[in-house]
Amino acid sequence: MKTTTLFLALLAAATARAEPSAHEVTQVLQRDFHPRGQATMDRVVQDGLQRVCTESNDRPPAALAKQLEADQLKTIVYPQGSLLGDWKRAEKMAQSGRGAMWNDKPGEPTGGSCYNCHQLSPGEASYGTLGPSLLGFGKKRGNGLEVQRYVYGKIYNAKAYNACSQMPRLGYSGTLTEEQIKDFTALLLDPASPVNR
Repeated sequence: MKTTTLFLALLAAATARAEPSAHEVTQVLQRDFHPRGQATMDRVVQDGLQRVCTESNDRPPAALAKQLEADQLKTIVYPQGSLLGDWKRAEKMAQSGRGAMWNDKPGEPTGGSCYNCHQLSPGEASYGTLGPSLLGFGKKRGNGLEVQRYVYGKIYNAKAYNACSQMPRLGYSGTLTEEQIKDFTALLLDPASPVNR
């Protein structure tokens, strides 16, 4: 009996894995990823905000999170005039994950991949659940200027509203253009959009 217990204890110890350190993860990424086309090594380098979220398991101290959010809020660049674009263009982009891949031409328009994380349209057969359902978003909140600014800002840099949000900083990173963000704002707020029907 003692031999079996000792064997199981040794087996458990041998197969137990310690969490890799941030430095070890970075070393593996730098060793295994290689620049190709427009996919450069900057994609595997965390900025200070990302590093804080990683090291705190997405739970930084409240005061630090508040300061990080305030800093991120300053990065949002709002366009002049209306923040509402064309929701029909946005619906097509929401279903597309194309763009910014190593084999895409730099500067080509990108998709938003919104359905990978959100439910937007009641007619969509498949959608992700990492983010909240956005069905009826504008119907519940209206589409006044304050709501437009919030939606535009959230798409531009979600970390301004939640420091460790899983939503990409689509405007801040240059993934989406000003016009595309305006189109997505309309998709969420226009009463004629499938989101609000």
